[in-house]
Amino acid sequence: MAPPPRTPPLFLRRASYRQRRRRDAARLLPVIGVFLMLLPVLWAPQDTFRRDTAPDGIYLFVVWAVLIALAMLISRSLNTADDGDDLGASDDPVPGPGR
Repeated sequence: MAPPPRTPPLFLRRASYRQRRRRDAARLLPVIGVFLMLLPVLWAPQDTFRRDTAPDGIYLFVVWAVLIALAMLISRSLNTADDGDDLGASDDPVPGPGR
């Protein structure tokens, strides 16, 4: 009697899971950047009539530099080649129907 067919694993491999989270982080980085760039608009003005723009300028420069550094780190960790992270990958030990 033949053993029952094995079902594919429920979870992705650890490396492919991390690769997908890196892609998600790369997609979310511009949204976070827009929020951080617009944040000085929400800051309360000082007690004077003229707004002091020096802290805002420093903040925007620091946010800009941090966003560039994060984009560089995320882009280096991303693989350009898709290494078959789906359950139906070619290196799957259990062939599915119709393969």
